Amino acid sequence: MRRYYTRACNFYYGVNAKNLIKKKLALPLCGNKDIAFDNIEILSRNNPIKIINIKNIKKLPNKIKEIILIDLKKITSKRKNLNKYTNISKPLIMGILNLTPDSFSDGGLYNKSKKAFRRIEDMISNGADIIDIGGESTRPGSRDIPHKIEWKRLEKVIINFKKKFPKIFLSTDTRKSEVMLKAIKHKSDLINDVSGFNYDPRAIEKIKDYDIWKVLHHMQGTPNNMQIKPTYKNVLLDIYDFFETKINIDFKKFKYKKFIIDPGIGFGKNLKHNLIIMHNISLFHSLGFPLLIGTSKKRFINQISGRFDSKERIGGTLASVLYTLQQGVQIFRVHNVSEIKQAILVYKKIILIK
Repeated sequence: MRRYYTRACNFYYGVNAKNLIKKKLALPLCGNKDIAFDNIEILSRNNPIKIINIKNIKKLPNKIKEIILIDLKKITSKRKNLNKYTNISKPLIMGILNLTPDSFSDGGLYNKSKKAFRRIEDMISNGADIIDIGGESTRPGSRDIPHKIEWKRLEKVIINFKKKFPKIFLSTDTRKSEVMLKAIKHKSDLINDVSGFNYDPRAIEKIKDYDIWKVLHHMQGTPNNMQIKPTYKNVLLDIYDFFETKINIDFKKFKYKKFIIDPGIGFGKNLKHNLIIMHNISLFHSLGFPLLIGTSKKRFINQISGRFDSKERIGGTLASVLYTLQQGVQIFRVHNVSEIKQAILVYKKIILIK
């Protein structure tokens, strides 16, 4: 466990960011010159938070400075594109397709393959860059299903996806190695395992040599019990340590270091935990990989909005997407693709205007 953590903060955008980078007064976030930062927040479990300007890093004690400089190299390094059609330097929208009878938002709506493909076509035409397809509900309180039932729900759509949409990035949302292998066989580009590859002990060994992307997702507990009084010593740093341990130890076996970091909003977190993560999400850039966040329609929106809650929760989803976009999050997993796409386009036009 590390003693010090580095979070980029105090961001600038567009022309302002480019000018500050050119003058060496700020640094590019993830190699993207449209977003820059000139301060870092140094976090520690045992010491007060310290915010310093990047020009003062050289004044830090050597033991802290060494850690900060390593982190800064990862924070500022350009991220790999997901593939030749999917540019990570622009915000990417991951459209959700649940082929389940019991998902919290859209369970049972797209179980038939014709309806599923119509939904996929709609999401792509509305701006989705990635389609995330799942056959098992992981809503709070849900229970496991056998891998054969899960694959039966996914089979027709996964097998035919690349035939219909060869340029669209395909993500398979599963915790089971049997389903992962079948999805990879049919050209899935990404495995999105909400358990962080903890559920199936065979998963890492079975997929370690495949040249695919993997979402490293954080969840405390299981879907069945994750919302029963979740507790952390320090939610932000505990989750960071989880990711760093996974990358440096458990995932050493992976031949291709293609990871996407997802802190798992609503997966074993209460309202305060979720807010702390979103408020400080730029901390995870120091892991050196793209960030994904899934806030769409989640319960924290209802907990905040109370009587102003709505069925689609688009307002709350948009607020969380735009706030985390300001901190350089690259991928947004959502249900309402067109509304999120519209919001991002308008936001970018406003913030990047000369």
